[in-house]
Amino acid sequence: MTSEKKIPTLYEWAGGMPVFEKLMNAFYDKVLQDELLAPVFRHMSPAHQLHVAHFIAEVFGGPKMYSEEEGSHFRMIQKHLGKHLTEQHRKRWVQLLIETADTLNLPDDPEFRSAFVAYIEWGTRIAVINSQETEVPLKPDEPMPKWGWGEPGGPYIP
Repeated sequence: MTSEKKIPTLYEWAGGMPVFEKLMNAFYDKVLQDELLAPVFRHMSPAHQLHVAHFIAEVFGGPKMYSEEEGSHFRMIQKHLGKHLTEQHRKRWVQLLIETADTLNLPDDPEFRSAFVAYIEWGTRIAVINSQETEVPLKPDEPMPKWGWGEPGGPYIP
C-alpha cells in the first residue's frame, strides 16, 4: 500500500491568507516611507494592499477572492498602464517585499523562497512592461497566473 504525500500549494506553505494580508500591509507601510516608491503609491486606495494580498495569494494557489470578488488579471494589468515604472522602481519594490517577508518570517526554505522570488521577479517585470503601455495587451477574460513550486518539485522538508 502506497501513501502519496499531498504537496501543499505555495499559499498553504506560506500560512494562508492572514500571512499574505499581513505581508502586504507591512510591505506597503515601507513603500509609503520609501523615497523612490512613495510618489508612485501615495495616492493608492486604502484597500490597495488588501487587493494585492488577495491577488498574490490566488496566484500562489489560494482562494479566488481576487478574481471572483475584486477584479481580474486584466484589471490588475490595467492598473499599471501609463505609470511608466522604471527598473529602479521594480528593483526597490522587490527588495522591500523580500525584506518584509524576512521580517515577518515567511518560510525561508530554499524551495519556497525560490518560487516566491521567481514570481515576484516575473510579476514586477511584467508590471514594468505594461506600465509603458496605454492599452491592455490581453483579452478581458485572460486567466489569472498560477504559480507553483517550479523545478524544485515541492517544499523542503528535512
